[in-house]
Amino acid sequence: MEIRIGVQNVSREIAIDTDMSADAVAAAVAAAAKGGTLDLTDAKGRRVVVPGAALGYVDIGEETKRRVGFGA
Repeated sequence: MEIRIGVQNVSREIAIDTDMSADAVAAAVAAAAKGGTLDLTDAKGRRVVVPGAALGYVDIGEETKRRVGFGA
């Protein structure tokens, strides 16, 4: 699933692809908004840590990938 994170006072967003579920990401964002840090791990094992006070927005994408092509 693709997640885009907007950080306050930063012009570029952070985009990561993770294996976490949407509910797990939402729980991590809610915990970070209460004064913690948003700590996510992407599909390649890299960690992204953002202070909760600096979060601008978090866009959580679809859990399943859309199929491409003409297959049924």
